[in-house]
Amino acid sequence: MTKTPARFYQVLATAEMVTWAGLITAMIARYGFGYEGEMFFVAGLSHGIVFLAYGLTALVIGINLRWGLGLTVVAVVMAIVPFATVPLDQWLLRNNKLEGEWATMATTDPAPAGFLDRLVRFWVGHPGWFFALIVVGMGALLTVLLTLGSPTEWGNG
Repeated sequence: MTKTPARFYQVLATAEMVTWAGLITAMIARYGFGYEGEMFFVAGLSHGIVFLAYGLTALVIGINLRWGLGLTVVAVVMAIVPFATVPLDQWLLRNNKLEGEWATMATTDPAPAGFLDRLVRFWVGHPGWFFALIVVGMGALLTVLLTLGSPTEWGNG
């Protein structure tokens, strides 16, 4: 894990923006110019992986830094809007919403004592296992999504 939640969030927010650019470029090449090469699949897959990683990161950091449900949902939803994650990241920094360390140990503060807090604290305290779980979980999810085919084909079968 990175040293702070802020840095980890910034890296994923930037990666989300970069993969959006790649996906939009691939879509323009495919639908605007009839390009049928592998660029579309690579751009779509890389964006899908980073999209899921960003959503999970926003959720974990939202719980870790006690953002509350509203801001956490906004952070996750911002991945849907092209290029919106970095401006949100800047807003979070300006408003000190990314201040704080990884919560790896229980405190005497009764606020972070809920199930989600304990779960996040456990996984953040065991980053190797957390990374392995994320890789396996994302692999399973991507396998299901690739099996289902393009989102434009869902429900047409």
